Amino acid sequence: MNELFGTLSDGTPVHRWTLRRAGVRVRVLSYGGIVQDVEVPDRDGRTGNVALGLPDLDGYLRHPEPFLGALIGRYANRIAGARFPLDGFTYALEPNDGPNSLHGGERGFDKRVWDVTPVEHGLRLTLVAGHGEEGFPGRLKVSVTYTLDERGALAIAYEAVTDAPTHVNLTNHSYWNLAGSNSGSAAGHELRIAASRYTPSGADLIPTGELADVAGTRFDFREARKTGSGYDDNFVLDKGVTAAPVEVAELYEPASGRVLTVATTEPGMQLYTADHITEPFAPGDGIALETQHFPDSPNRPEFPSTVLRPGEVFHSETVYGFSVR
Repeated sequence: MNELFGTLSDGTPVHRWTLRRAGVRVRVLSYGGIVQDVEVPDRDGRTGNVALGLPDLDGYLRHPEPFLGALIGRYANRIAGARFPLDGFTYALEPNDGPNSLHGGERGFDKRVWDVTPVEHGLRLTLVAGHGEEGFPGRLKVSVTYTLDERGALAIAYEAVTDAPTHVNLTNHSYWNLAGSNSGSAAGHELRIAASRYTPSGADLIPTGELADVAGTRFDFREARKTGSGYDDNFVLDKGVTAAPVEVAELYEPASGRVLTVATTEPGMQLYTADHITEPFAPGDGIALETQHFPDSPNRPEFPSTVLRPGEVFHSETVYGFSVR
């Protein structure tokens, strides 16, 4: 189902699309590719929204910083100094996080209106990012497909091609609260992450380059435990880069019985406990599990590469599964 959700100041219409399958309902906006809500049942069969979202377009325009449910690109997470070298040339980006570049710059993919086409059990969103946008080289054609499978799992498949060497790192920035999107703090959720290492960072959240062992630290989620607060960190997934999605995380909310699993092809996952989120929500009201390559990879040749060259196809897939126990 497709309906008008609002209109931008330049007259561009924004539409909302609704997907339903296996007892799950997902609503997606053409603005930012935003996942506005995800309704799933609890252990008693009561349906509720478990993704933080806003009721109208004006809310998203007034509160862009949390990136609620949005598609993130051309480069998710941070690039130090808003610059990177590539093939002997240094590219200067538009800084939007102090001196650094965050989530693709001031006008990243989260602030673009995507073209949307229905596909079987889903939607295909496309856009073209021009050469030089936010300082990134290459004309990038991007396709993101949202689908609901026969179990009601939400699969997000990303593809991109370029006409010049560039860096690409795409993700979705949904915040999850399995007790319900308006239930308050998510700090009591129990989280498991299949990651024996993480990338330590400084106060600016730029990685130091070390791949540190999680053993004996607050970053050890190899066995499920409460998330608490104070996380905005990249975990090095034990599986590495894979051709098909592999389960890497499980989030559980004891009161509702809802379980969220995350499977991905990506080598990293950013855990963000939303400590800086603002109205209409409060700090800690959601948990973001952003599958991705590592922050600042363009300046860290020891990290898995995010370079995309002409003739290559960027591909990434993440699947969010829903169940109860």
